[in-house]
Amino acid sequence: MEQLTGIEYEKDATGRTRYIRIDIDKYGENETLQDFLDGIEVMFNKDKETVTLQEFNEHIDKRLKEYV
Repeated sequence: MEQLTGIEYEKDATGRTRYIRIDIDKYGENETLQDFLDGIEVMFNKDKETVTLQEFNEHIDKRLKEYV
């Protein structure tokens, strides 16, 4: 496999490719990469508490009224 600039493959002790290091400065605007990273973030946060959009909007409205 030809090595791309800005992408490094790392192997574990057994020689199996396990990790990929990607230069964000070079590939950070890539939509597919961004979708992949978003998916990882969703998996990481899947068990965290969430609020509905309505709850969020009510909270923001309340906070904004405090400044008026």
